[in-house]
Amino acid sequence: MTDEISSSVHSFPEIKANVAGLDIGAEEVYGAIHKGHDEYEVRHFTTFTEDIKALADWLAEYKVKEVAMESTGVYWIPVFQILEARGVSVCLVNARHIKNVPGHKTDVKDSVWLQRLFSFGLLKASFRPEQQICSIRSIMRHRACLVEQASSHVQRIQKSLTQMNVLLHTVISNITGKSGLAILDAILSGERDRSVLAALCDGRIHATAEIIEKSLDGDYRSEHLFTLKQSLQLYRACQEMIVECDHELEDLMSRMTPPSPPSEPPAKSSKGVRTDGKALVFEKTEVHLEFHRLFGIDLTSVPSIGLGTVATFLSEVGYDLSAFATAGRFCSWLGLCPGSKISGGKILSSKTRKVVNRLSNALRMAALGLRRSQTHLGDYYRKMCARLGNPAGVTATAHKLAQILYLLISTRTEYEESQFAQNTERHRLRAENQLRQKANRLGFQVVPMETVA
Repeated sequence: MTDEISSSVHSFPEIKANVAGLDIGAEEVYGAIHKGHDEYEVRHFTTFTEDIKALADWLAEYKVKEVAMESTGVYWIPVFQILEARGVSVCLVNARHIKNVPGHKTDVKDSVWLQRLFSFGLLKASFRPEQQICSIRSIMRHRACLVEQASSHVQRIQKSLTQMNVLLHTVISNITGKSGLAILDAILSGERDRSVLAALCDGRIHATAEIIEKSLDGDYRSEHLFTLKQSLQLYRACQEMIVECDHELEDLMSRMTPPSPPSEPPAKSSKGVRTDGKALVFEKTEVHLEFHRLFGIDLTSVPSIGLGTVATFLSEVGYDLSAFATAGRFCSWLGLCPGSKISGGKILSSKTRKVVNRLSNALRMAALGLRRSQTHLGDYYRKMCARLGNPAGVTATAHKLAQILYLLISTRTEYEESQFAQNTERHRLRAENQLRQKANRLGFQVVPMETVA
């Protein structure tokens, strides 16, 4: 069977000449090039920078202009960047597309197999944005990790307070707010007077002074105070690093040049700009205008889309969607489309395939925000949840949001809720007709409310 597969593959015409295949691991890289007929040259390199540069020199010696490699972990990134800087076109391949090839499971054979498939034109490059977007993406992902770490430190702060029976979280919704931090600092400074601690609370807190004082009557122990102090220090350290990330992101975005000039700046709204709770810390208005400059439109005008979602879109995809020919391909890349597992003309499964994508997660979170929205998208969310169930309804609404964002960015047109009024009216008439038909079958008649009045 292996010989038959090998002979049939060799019978394919070579579409690409002077190409190479690389199998990349944590400590070594195998490169393969085709020297003619059935002769291949495979060389072994380590993953030190000096050896990766030697790999680039070896490829240049054989005038290799294109290279295929698997996207395995993060090991491919240094090789990708060095080869790209040398002018080599790198095709980053999804390992899922070639993992089921029988008889090619050694590093040497893998590199040869990659070269052969690439030369036959059977490999498709994975999406990777331009370098400026990749720089923003790295910092945004690091920032997300810092936010998660800060959240874990808040949990440890609350644990230390609970162990001392200081139930501050029952009267203050955010113990890391202005009032909460002031009380924590006072406790760590040695203050134990409940009335003094309660006086540090902001007057807008709903709890009464008596309840606040009761929550601060605890069993203060030295070991728990020590863990509280360190957890608070770690939380503040994370917050400081998050601010540093925001300043770096601001600098990177200011140096980016959009492909076309933006439309008129968004008008200021009395309600302010939605931040999703995850927006950048530096001046919100400046962030809003910067996103408008890069995308050319105001994406926050879409219901449930805030600055946090726009920041994720910019860092994961960028403002140039030309790599995706249609909105359907964009949604498929996000993993928001139904699956298409078909055999013998029969649909075996239409389950959405599992994709690890930060943007699709952000769009799902945005879809959840439409639960009470009195807009077309809110109606769509509730309709999909009623028809498909909550999980599938969220995915369907995230798919709709992805389609809308793709259309707005590709055409540089602002979002208009009035464009959906016709669809809303059509859905209302359809629901009314269905209700009338069901009432007739049960022997009833539907009468409009104004007629009854």
